[in-house]
Amino acid sequence: MNTQAITVVYKWTAKPGKAEELKAIYQEVTKEMEATEPNALKVQCYFDETTNTLITYDLFKDGAALAQHLGTTAAGHFPELLQIATPGPFLFCGNVPEELKQAALGMGLDATFAPGIFGFERAQVAV
Repeated sequence: MNTQAITVVYKWTAKPGKAEELKAIYQEVTKEMEATEPNALKVQCYFDETTNTLITYDLFKDGAALAQHLGTTAAGHFPELLQIATPGPFLFCGNVPEELKQAALGMGLDATFAPGIFGFERAQVAV
């Protein structure tokens, strides 16, 4: 298990009539992260049609990977997202460096920061 990894789970709720635009922006975000952020290890998006809520799971190798994301892809799309959706909450799971906590809070995020305390991970076996 990578003890430096940081998981971020968060949601955006689309404003009326903006659900498809929100999904389209996040498809761009996902493609950009895959192409330009090699230490963004996993991104998975879910969408609840009844509440127009996008839920995203991001896994970063470490604090440096999260910093790269916040300073590039996230910063580039954040203003556009704020026009069409309401952010939060954002759950940062892992050892987030203090300067990144301050950066997230500076963006006005409803953020919770929780270092890991216990758990387990199984290797996935191909069937």
